[in-house]
Parts: sequence; structure tokens; C-alpha cells
Amino acid sequence: MSSIFLKALAGTRLYPITDRRLSGLSHAEQVSRLNDGGATLVQLREKILSPFEFFREAAEALFVARERGLKIIINDRVDIALALKASGLHLGQDDLPPEAARHLLGPGVVLGFSTHNLDQARLAVKMPIDYIAFGPIFRTSSKHASESPVGLEGLRQVRQAVGTFPLVAIGGITSETSQDVLKAGADAIAVISDIWTSAQVAAQTEHLLHRI
Repeated sequence: MSSIFLKALAGTRLYPITDRRLSGLSHAEQVSRLNDGGATLVQLREKILSPFEFFREAAEALFVARERGLKIIINDRVDIALALKASGLHLGQDDLPPEAARHLLGPGVVLGFSTHNLDQARLAVKMPIDYIAFGPIFRTSSKHASESPVGLEGLRQVRQAVGTFPLVAIGGITSETSQDVLKAGADAIAVISDIWTSAQVAAQTEHLLHRI
């Protein structure tokens, strides 16, 4: 499937996301450990730091990523993605509209969009984006979300509705459930807790990659 997002994954199906609260690590250190385990693309997500502090940490993470050949997606902050010339931006339902973000980013920058139900997914594939994230698939403790888990059947329905459009499953996915999620139609899986609650981050990342 031809997509700048799937190309950025460089043949893997793992889309890890940083979490300073769970990991206790800077974004740069998280990127380093994820790459040690084989990750090729990482989303930087930050819900606590000020914009200035996140910019500083993201700049350090981008430096590490470029040294190692990783692609970095910035969550929510189009300004930081633009300022640092990140590989991409991921937006939520309450963020800047994808159409406006694409106008600012231009072509060639990966743009993703979160969806939580079938109607949102159907609308999203008509937007100027490169992939949709859908979930939460299962219950998750990594994000205080108001959305109920959609389950594997919800994921199957979305896959059928969006055709071959790149689809990332997110929410409570572990190495034990990863195969079921991929079989239900996901092109890639976004993982947070299953990595950052592990004592050996690089080893767990590598384990996930081998599972999928």
C-alpha cells in the first residue's frame, strides 16, 4: 500500500508513542530506547509540559532521531512540528482542523487524525490526511479518555468502511493482543503502556516487533 505514512514506518507495523508520566524519561531518551529496540517512527505526545518546555524536549528528541535515522511525528502541536521540521503531525478531534494543518504543513509531511467511531472514520478519509488512528480498541490507562473501547469488531467495521486507507489501531494494545488487532484490519498498532510499563523498554519494543 502506497502511503508516506506506511513508508515512514520502514516496513514495521509498530507505531510507539512517548509518555513522560509512564516512562519517567525525557522524550529524547524515550526515542533512543525505542530505536534501540528497532522502532523506525515515533510519535511525541506531551500533555503536561508547557509549550516552551515541550518545544525544548522535542528539539532534543529530533536531534537524536536524525542522528539515528528515525521519523518523528508531533502530537497536537502544528507550531512545534513546523518549527522543528518534523516528519509529521498527529491531530485529535479537538485540535486544528486537518485542512488548516495541511495548508500550513504543505505536501510531503505526514498528517494523521484520531477517530473514535465509524462516522468519524468515514469523514476522516475524505480529509487531506495520510492515515487515521482508531480507538481505543481496549481499555487503556495511558490516557484519560471519555471514549468507550470499540473492540475488535469496531475495528473490523472501520476497516471495511475505509477500504485500503492506512489505519492505525490504538488503545490498550499489548504484545498478547497485537496479532488479533492486525488480523482485524489494522495496518499498524500504536503502543504506549505495554512499552513504558516494561522494565526493559528496548527489549519490549523488539518483542513487539517480532510479534507483529
